[in-house]
Amino acid sequence: MTVLREYAAGVAQPTLDGSVGPASGPRYDEVVGPDGALRPGWKALAETAVGATGRDLQRVADEIARALEDDGVTYTRPGERAGRWRLDPVPLVLDAAQWAPLEVGLAQRAELLNAVLADLYGPRRLLAERVVPAAAVLGHPGYLRVVARASATDPRPLVLAATDLGRDHRGEWRVLADRAQAPSGLGYAMENRRVVSRVQPELYRQAVPHRMAPFVSALRSALLQSAPGDLADPRVVVLSPGHHSETAYDQAALASALGFPLVQGSDLVVRDGWLQMRVPGRLERVDVVLRRVDAAWADPLELRGESRLGVAGLTEAVRRGRVRVVNGLGAGALENPALLAYLPAVCEALLGEPLRLPSVATWWCGEPGGLEHVLDRLDALAVRRLDGPAVDLSGLRRETLVERLLAEPHKYVGQERLALSQSPAWEAGAAVARPLTLRAFTLRYGSAYRPLAGGLASTVEDGVSVGSRDVWVLKAEPRDPDQGIVDVLPMTAGPSRAGTGALPRVLEDLWWVGRYAERAEDLLRLVLAAHALAEDFRDRPRTTGATVLEVLLGAVSRLAGPGPLAEGDLDAEFRSVLLDPHRAGSVAHALDGLRGAANGVRDQLSLDVWRALGGADRAAEVLRGSGHSHQVAESAVRMLTGTLALQGVTANMVRDPGWHMIGVGRHLERSLQVCHLLAATTTVRRGIDVDREVLSAVLAAAESAVTHRRRYRGSVRPGGVLELLLTDRDNPRSTAFALDRVAEHLAALPASTGSSRPERLAEDLRADVAAVDVAGLVAIGGESRPHLVRFLAETTDRLTRLAEAVAEVHLTSGPAPQPLGALAPPGPDLEAVAP
Repeated sequence: MTVLREYAAGVAQPTLDGSVGPASGPRYDEVVGPDGALRPGWKALAETAVGATGRDLQRVADEIARALEDDGVTYTRPGERAGRWRLDPVPLVLDAAQWAPLEVGLAQRAELLNAVLADLYGPRRLLAERVVPAAAVLGHPGYLRVVARASATDPRPLVLAATDLGRDHRGEWRVLADRAQAPSGLGYAMENRRVVSRVQPELYRQAVPHRMAPFVSALRSALLQSAPGDLADPRVVVLSPGHHSETAYDQAALASALGFPLVQGSDLVVRDGWLQMRVPGRLERVDVVLRRVDAAWADPLELRGESRLGVAGLTEAVRRGRVRVVNGLGAGALENPALLAYLPAVCEALLGEPLRLPSVATWWCGEPGGLEHVLDRLDALAVRRLDGPAVDLSGLRRETLVERLLAEPHKYVGQERLALSQSPAWEAGAAVARPLTLRAFTLRYGSAYRPLAGGLASTVEDGVSVGSRDVWVLKAEPRDPDQGIVDVLPMTAGPSRAGTGALPRVLEDLWWVGRYAERAEDLLRLVLAAHALAEDFRDRPRTTGATVLEVLLGAVSRLAGPGPLAEGDLDAEFRSVLLDPHRAGSVAHALDGLRGAANGVRDQLSLDVWRALGGADRAAEVLRGSGHSHQVAESAVRMLTGTLALQGVTANMVRDPGWHMIGVGRHLERSLQVCHLLAATTTVRRGIDVDREVLSAVLAAAESAVTHRRRYRGSVRPGGVLELLLTDRDNPRSTAFALDRVAEHLAALPASTGSSRPERLAEDLRADVAAVDVAGLVAIGGESRPHLVRFLAETTDRLTRLAEAVAEVHLTSGPAPQPLGALAPPGPDLEAVAP
């Protein structure tokens, strides 16, 4: 039996399991009707979907997981490390007839919320006429008094809204929550569609759902047209809390799709009432901000003083009408759950029409009748605070909950527990019925609101999302325009401005992308050379090979740092170097640093970066699951292939300041790695045979063995090796070659003047390396080569100073932001002269 037939047989008459509330009736199934027949949307897909077996669906699930891993799609729950984004292979399918009334309801709701927002921060007629209790609005933290003035009222403050929906047991859509503060999920929805359409192309082509691209283009156009005044070429930025945000991937994916810079608060500054972006040597005006930072954290000057995520003075710039923030800083007031109880009356008052899309039944406890109703049905309702996260407090002891409600009733609401509809989710090799919700997105485009024909569906357990689904809204006719948009409004009258490739924060992240990539590559090559020797000589301690192995292991420890493992356990040592992210200098540590830096500039990088990192991650997973010694080398080779792929990705980047900074970081790190490798292996004389084998291993680790063999015809001597790895300006692995590239990349950076400190240091170092006497370096003094020791130590120190100079000149834009509360009060002398 196929998966869908088996599922249909099991849920022909679906019933509640009691996990989300009393078993009050059948649960609506999104795929199968009560009679066991497929819903209309799925009937169009029956030819392909019904024949899918468990093996087919497992293959699809595995390919989806790999595609998401290759793309580096993550989601971070509060207090946890970034985890993988989960996408179920079974989409939520809605046919045109099902979608039509929902589309009308979403458009009306967005129009209503826009009117509510304009009223609450303007005339406040809803409060004056007691349509909504003032305490219910003013007691919510999303209502910002600092922007509540009639002179600053924006007639269209709501540009993009998200609506969380669920179906009841009758199949009717109900609104669970409105998201207007900084609506998230559109980037994840685009990724879900990209992956599912690629992994299940036959099913996708047969379905013919609305494509999402026109909606994204319309959003870009709407943002450009949101700029204040009549600007021919407005600058739009996406303001992010940073790559540690729980939805960092979503923010970067959306910014990349829109083609707008992804910035953080430290990249922006308010000067003379204008919001400006810091670019080395100048400030550039910003006209529109797509905000993904909660309003309370957006301005430490007038809102939360401890915030380091926002821009001091942003609120005043908004009040003056010199920048447009989307959505407006006060939009969080619309996420107040108490408003849900009053929206039918609000809709009649503001729009003069009935509310088409009902909310889940809600009672505000600030009214005596609402409090009494909630107390009477406490076991059947979900209780939530207005001024905290949307967490059901019903799990508290009844006495405690009653005490809280009676003490501060205006801070709580009670809500009906909705028996959510269900859909098959692929779990542990079987299709299991799971509840789901839908997040829909609505955009003000032109003069009207347009819902996205699609969205982001989530599988939920105990009210928490545990997975996502693509949402397919099928067209009534295949020729219908996608999203109902025939032509996107003009986006700009002139050429778009440059991106943010020269922002100090962006340059810093790209600098570390280059450095960590080179660090991982060089250490992997050294591990492979050492492991090859270990396979031959680990059990023969008195041989030449064993001595060479000891030298190489010393080099590994110098680069990766000492490990916490027992001496003599070589496999454990190699695994630690490859897999332990807590060991500073290890391959895992470098790859984690590389991934963190790349996350900070995800909008600047190709998806190929994440595919390369995904290959390295899978190789590491294989090694963790295998106890065989040979797997160390196999995984190291695959990890090396992944890091080498990054060079190909960066080779195809535009030659902007970001690309040059990657080059500076990569080649400076290569110079340092060569110096450390030579210092650990070539500064001591150990005998002709040992030295020859050590030098051969060094050449292999430095990827120069073939070049050396051709040039010196197999004669491995210290002088030839040092010449090739230190002074040969034609060898890409040499210090001289790397320093030449560092100088070239530095000269192309915006803050370089030809006489800046990094340029001076690099030029002096280039000249000294070029002039070094290799024969003098090889000279023996006792058992060591003192001139080589001194030269490598001095060069390493000078490279470190060069790195510090690069950071000081190119990677800083002034002092880091400090919370206002941390600033010292005026001293006695200042107070004495204060007016």
